[in-house]
Amino acid sequence: MSLPEAVRGALRRTLAERREEYLARLTDLVARDTRVLDHGVGGGREAAGQEYLEELLTRMGARVEREPLEEEAIREGMRLHGEGNPGHDLTDRWNLSALFPGGNGPSLLFDGHVDTMPPDGWTRDPLTPSVEEGRLYGLGACDMKGGLMAACMAVKLLKDTGIPLPGDVKILSVADEEGGGNGTLCALMRGHRAEGALVCEPTSGALTVAHMGFLFFRVTVSGVSLHSGEKWKGVNAIEKAVLLMEALRDLEHRWLLEHRRPLLPPPNINVGVIEGGTAGSTVPDRCSFTLCLHYLPGMDRDEVVREVEEALMRRSAGDAWLADHPPRWEITQEGRPFEMDRNHPFVEILRSAAADALEREVPVVGSPAGNDARLLRNIGGMPTAILGPGPLENCHMPDEWLPVEEYLGCILAYATLILEWGGRTE
Repeated sequence: MSLPEAVRGALRRTLAERREEYLARLTDLVARDTRVLDHGVGGGREAAGQEYLEELLTRMGARVEREPLEEEAIREGMRLHGEGNPGHDLTDRWNLSALFPGGNGPSLLFDGHVDTMPPDGWTRDPLTPSVEEGRLYGLGACDMKGGLMAACMAVKLLKDTGIPLPGDVKILSVADEEGGGNGTLCALMRGHRAEGALVCEPTSGALTVAHMGFLFFRVTVSGVSLHSGEKWKGVNAIEKAVLLMEALRDLEHRWLLEHRRPLLPPPNINVGVIEGGTAGSTVPDRCSFTLCLHYLPGMDRDEVVREVEEALMRRSAGDAWLADHPPRWEITQEGRPFEMDRNHPFVEILRSAAADALEREVPVVGSPAGNDARLLRNIGGMPTAILGPGPLENCHMPDEWLPVEEYLGCILAYATLILEWGGRTE
């Protein structure tokens, strides 16, 4: 269904009148330090943002609940669904669930994470948000406090315009997404469901219906240390690690030829961290490297892991030292792929609502970066898509910024989705 022109006009007028108020709510949230520590393993400061949202959503009339992240639920998620990242410090880390009761139409769930990565390399204060030339600068403005607050303000826009909700609307503000998605996993293990789910991650207003799965590996190689003047008597662990990285590069090249999926790039393996050695004059006796592997929907996760192990062991078997001293490896974080039928009614209605609100064609795309959509779809069984303000390339970057007009446009798009999805009678 498409909204009557009178309703569309009323929403646009209210948005114009309230834009500074809606923007102020976002800058207030960005000013709260909600960073994770060591990708969530060392804890997180999400409570500062959750407390702000709790007060805001309560004033808006939501039924609000705090839901602590629990190690037991994470381990149960791993056992039942192969998802979860245990062993994180969960002290004072909790999700916020806000339910806005509506009519009898289909229900809708908005999912957004309040946590951010720590700031690094910034040239301005990351916790003092500022608007300059149409951009809101601040830590988490793009990833993804902009999308999360847009969902909150979409409900407020409807209320401010005097339009009742046609169906229940639930907003999940989750913690520890940057740690692999433990927040949304815990919410699903508690039973949160709806008849449609939207992840508000930044897509520059495009509609994302697929993303890649990811696996983080840490590989450790041993050697024999001594003075570099007698290098031949030792074993250089860094050089042995390079052999293994070459083996993984060969595996990546083979995957490039074997695996394709519409809307997504080929699978890839990126070595992002190398640690080893103490001085140029010392043969290193230890080297470790960390990699992130992205794989496609349709690739079996266990088979991907098997192929990585096989590549490491095959290369090790061809080296005299590694054959007797094979590398150790472990998976430190992971998430499965996500894919949604682009012809599903939820996707079609979301695309129509976004195009109507943004007054432009909305492309249907895939994303190389994983997010919580996989959990909502694969575990929750909900029709799920991703659409939010801001460019993906701004995530985890110094001097992160969000286009203000995209934020306001997504408020209108989300409000339109609430009405069009909730008003669906088929």
